[in-house]
Amino acid sequence: MEPLQRFLIVSAVLFATGLYGALSLRNVVVVLMGIELMFNGVNVAMVALSRYVVPATLAANPGSATDSALRTVLTGQVFAAFIITVAAAEVAVGLAIVLALYRSRETVDITDASSMKQ
Repeated sequence: MEPLQRFLIVSAVLFATGLYGALSLRNVVVVLMGIELMFNGVNVAMVALSRYVVPATLAANPGSATDSALRTVLTGQVFAAFIITVAAAEVAVGLAIVLALYRSRETVDITDASSMKQ
């Protein structure tokens, strides 16, 4: 099995585990952790594809190693940095919502979150 396939399998397992946690469980904190797992699965896939696909394209056509082609080598890492930034903001907003829900209802069950609409 090639290394890229291993990374993509790990990425798919992380994403599937996060999807299960986000869709099937009722605790808000567990749902947030599931979303974080999905983000991390996407990060692994982005970095793996950037590591294995782009250098292979450059190696196949070494005469085209221009400045713009060399910049594309880090695209997966740049996307991963943006995803980590968005995930940090999502956690901050999500935890604020969880605290507001817990203060008003004294529970972190998702079914009680719908009662906050007023």
